Amino acid sequence: MILDLGTHRFDITHRALVMGILNRTPDSFFDAGEYWDFDAFLAKAQQLVDDGADFLDVGGVKAGPGDEVGVEEELERVVPAIEALRRRFDVPISVDTWRAEVLRQSIAVGADVGNDISGFADPDYLAVAAAGGASVVATHIRLSPRVPDPDPVYGDLVAEVCSFLTDRAERAVAAGIPRARVVIDAGLDLGKTAPMSLELLHESDTLAALGYPLLLSASNKRFLFELLETDRRDIASGTTAAHTIGIAKGCRVIRAHDVQAGRRVADLMAEILATSALVAEGGQG
Repeated sequence: MILDLGTHRFDITHRALVMGILNRTPDSFFDAGEYWDFDAFLAKAQQLVDDGADFLDVGGVKAGPGDEVGVEEELERVVPAIEALRRRFDVPISVDTWRAEVLRQSIAVGADVGNDISGFADPDYLAVAAAGGASVVATHIRLSPRVPDPDPVYGDLVAEVCSFLTDRAERAVAAGIPRARVVIDAGLDLGKTAPMSLELLHESDTLAALGYPLLLSASNKRFLFELLETDRRDIASGTTAAHTIGIAKGCRVIRAHDVQAGRRVADLMAEILATSALVAEGGQG
């Protein structure tokens, strides 16, 4: 399987890419605004690249409930940041936004990917991505970003998520975005309880069988510290376990706060998966 991000082409048959998380928010769930200062943000970006990030994901609005962030404020947060990253690094850059105008202006200064947790709710989003040659991430969400969803109900969780993602991926292709530029994400924690997120992680092979590169966004997620009954700052081992299981079951992009740990897991799993494929071919011969 091939994944195209900007001018970069990746063979993800066995190797998972590591997406380094860069929050341009003063109230992000995990780092709580630790990198809100612009110099700290750039230093963090340098660390992620040094640690082996294949690409960087810049977000200006957290997914969960919080103070209103208008389009102009989001633009002020992410566009100068992406422009600065583009000058410094030769890696693909993703903008974590559900607004077509933010995607448009981000592409203009160097973004290669639109990472949209709303499932392309903005009717102009896919047209903007196609016109700018950008890749997209289609994410499952039950309601909308920033809307509380404490008691989600599904008839058949896995089937509904698969149907949603298939529909959104097909919309992207119909809009003129090549399949190699379309990624899907089950949206763990987005309108899911902890057991639901765990079920979707377990069913990653079912999601991967839809035929699009599968992104796993499990790093430091709520479902991990709820299931482990620990603090959100004490789930590094849980994140590593989730990444390992996800890659084994077909995830080929992992979105990570700790890129160094993610890179090690991805590289080790690439060796294991490649060796397993060779052994299987030998057995068939």
